[in-house]
Formats: sequence, structure tokens, C-alpha cells
Amino acid sequence: MSDQLMPLPALLEEYDRACAYTEELWRDLTPEEVVWRPHENFSAIGWHLGHQAHVAHFMIRNLTAAEPSPDPELDRIMDSANPEPLRGELPTTDRLRRFRSTVAERVHDRVGAIAAGRVGAPEQLTAVAGYLLTAIINHEYQHDQWIAEVRSQNLGHQLPADPASDAVRRVDGYLLLDPLR
Repeated sequence: MSDQLMPLPALLEEYDRACAYTEELWRDLTPEEVVWRPHENFSAIGWHLGHQAHVAHFMIRNLTAAEPSPDPELDRIMDSANPEPLRGELPTTDRLRRFRSTVAERVHDRVGAIAAGRVGAPEQLTAVAGYLLTAIINHEYQHDQWIAEVRSQNLGHQLPADPASDAVRRVDGYLLLDPLR
């Protein structure tokens, strides 16, 4: 095992791999399946999809670059601090896709700028971005587990294969990026 984090470009590849795995988990679901909740206090798959992107945006924004939300109306809905029954109506699947895509582009733009040294304090931000991107990736996989369980156990759909990466393994049943491998 190495004692250094993966380089930022490699972490961006792992981020893309995690987002692609999430896409595999929901691209064939109907809009009704995306908003279905197994229980009134459980979040729908659609909420998890928006929440993953919401957290990625806020982490990048708050720790590396101040920028406005790509969809401010979704902020309250996708915030896990708000109890499920008070979050509001989920957006359409098209809006979720646009939101996730915009956030992923922003993650790439910001981390790419950091990796290229086009920021103040490039060494400091490189260290921050490495751990930050690792947390974002592992958060994506954390919610993928719940999506996968509902997809397979409640909705009866097959699961895709785990992402093919030497840096990703299962821990306590969850996919986990280990960036020191």
C-alpha cells in the first residue's frame, strides 16, 4: 500500500467511474420507480440521486471555490438535514440528470484547475482536493448501496457489476474507494 493519495486526474477518473455506476443503477428505471418510496419516512431513489450531486456541489463550493448552486430550488429538497416528509416534491428525472451532469462538470472544472495549478495555494488545494474528491466518491457509493438495495429487493431489477477498479473494494457491504492503494 502506498502512503500517497492517487493523483487528482486519477481521482477524477474514479469519480467518473462512481457516477457511471450510479447511472447504471437508475438509467433503466421508470420515473415512477425513481420517485417510489418503500415507506413514508424513506427516501426515494430520486432523492438519493439528487442528494449525491447536492453534497458534491456543496463540498466543492465550500472547500475550494465559492459558486452559486446549479439549481437553488433543489437545495432544500436534497438536504438530508430536512426530515423526509418536509423535503417537498422530487424533480423530474430529466431535471435530476441535468443537475447531476452540471455538478459533475463543475467538479471536473474545479479539480482540473487545481490539478493544473490555476489556483492560489496550488499545493494546499491539491491536498484538500484529493481528500475532498475521495469523500465525494465514497459518498456517491454510500448512497449507491441504498439505491441498489431498493432496485433489487423492492423493484426486482438486476444489479450491474461492481465498478472495475483496483482502488475500489467492498467494506461492510459498501463500495469504497481506497485512494492509497
